[in-house]
Amino acid sequence: MEPSSRRARRARALPGGRLTHHPPPRTPSLKARIMRIPLLRLAFGLVALLLFAAPSPAAEPLTREQKAAVETIIHDYLLAHPEFMVEVLQAAEAKLKADKAEDAKRTIAARREELLHDAASPVGGNPAGDVTIVEFFDYRCPYCKEVEPSLAALIRQDPRLRIVYKEFPVLGEASVYAARIALAARMQGKYAPFHDAMMATKGPIDHDVILRVAQSVGVDVDKAKADMNAPEVDALIKRNYALAEALDIQGTPALIIGDTLVPGATDIDRLRHLVADARKSG
Repeated sequence: MEPSSRRARRARALPGGRLTHHPPPRTPSLKARIMRIPLLRLAFGLVALLLFAAPSPAAEPLTREQKAAVETIIHDYLLAHPEFMVEVLQAAEAKLKADKAEDAKRTIAARREELLHDAASPVGGNPAGDVTIVEFFDYRCPYCKEVEPSLAALIRQDPRLRIVYKEFPVLGEASVYAARIALAARMQGKYAPFHDAMMATKGPIDHDVILRVAQSVGVDVDKAKADMNAPEVDALIKRNYALAEALDIQGTPALIIGDTLVPGATDIDRLRHLVADARKSG
């Protein structure tokens, strides 16, 4: 499922709740990049790579007429067999995904302590659990709310599971406000009920909705509004942005289980499988 930031701009939180907006880094799709190359040049390059990469010392260079003839042959072949280009695109896309997954594994290993043991990050489930799920999320993200029941079910079913919540507001100023109120609620011991209530909230979310939710779970709203701009709140949100950037997380939700980064919403069966794999690998 498409991450929600495809429709949003990343909000950067500054002291006092001020924001600057920077669009998340976007990598052009493989198809878009390939389609920028003229078809004949691409096809000729592929054939040249296969046929002429290691010519014999006695080989003569192709004449202009011969090159034109080869290009015509390639052009006609591709028109007759468009499935060839589909296969090329699919293979290259698969390689890009595999390369990105390997990059994520290396970053997870290098930043594991920050991901799993930042003392300022809220923790759910069993704090001493043997497997940790790290969730980057936004309270206004519909896909985060889609995956939330699966995460809640896993925590209920698996007493050895731990979850680290990374407030990652990317959907505008109201998202940042919600993240700040959540972290202020944590100072009152109310993070979990506020988080659960926000994830269950449907429809548009603005300041008034956020404060009503906070009040409904027993948060001292006046105190939370004073604490939401504390330096430690600013620092944590900035650290979360930095981690997301290092991992090339471009939307929410994003889950880390073991050494695997899962972008976007996923189903509970895959989550169970990833937790089991992480437990086996230790």
